Amino acid sequence: MGLLGLIRKFKNQPGKEFRILLLGLDNAGKTTILKNLASEDIRHITPTQGFNIKSVVSDDVKLNVWDIGGQRKIRPYWKNYFENTDVLIYVIDSCDRKRFDETGMVKKLMVLTAQNIRSAAVFSGDIGALKLLLVIKNYALKDRFERELFELLDEEKLKNVPLLVYANKQDLVTAAKANEIAEGLQLLSIRDRSWQIQACSAVTGEGIKDGMDWISKNLRKQQKSK
Repeated sequence: MGLLGLIRKFKNQPGKEFRILLLGLDNAGKTTILKNLASEDIRHITPTQGFNIKSVVSDDVKLNVWDIGGQRKIRPYWKNYFENTDVLIYVIDSCDRKRFDETGMVKKLMVLTAQNIRSAAVFSGDIGALKLLLVIKNYALKDRFERELFELLDEEKLKNVPLLVYANKQDLVTAAKANEIAEGLQLLSIRDRSWQIQACSAVTGEGIKDGMDWISKNLRKQQKSK
């Protein structure tokens, strides 16, 4: 299912407009996924320096997909695009293990250390130990993938917005599995919205349709609840 197939699911709602926000760090494959969904040529992709927008209209139903660049200098401007988002897609480079494997190992160490400090602090009433516990907790969340993602989920304008995580580049042998990424990013801790992690390859198209099927189901749920 591409973008056109998605909005055709809502042909009985003329005048309806949907907005999907496509985010992720640089080199994750966001633009390639968007071009794949739009059935466009993906052989020549350049990094997005600002934003791309794809608009599709069918039977008076409109879908806008905003693809925002993921470079560090651009990320502070992501917040300018949060308004009226119906679904958030976050794309991850499954081969860039430095951005989530290290977090998993650091976090396990931090959890063990924090447990020891918490026990000591509760036993002794040591305020200094409690403050150190807070520092450790914050440090454990410093990883780039996780930090950027969870900061997004804390945004008021994205409150309760369904989240689809595309674990991209699964066609490469070095790619981490979707369940590894979910564990490393602590996705199971998300309780305030519907979410799904979908293994995919923007190059081969594998898994892209499954993600769009999930989006379609969640958009229908949203419409029924309104």
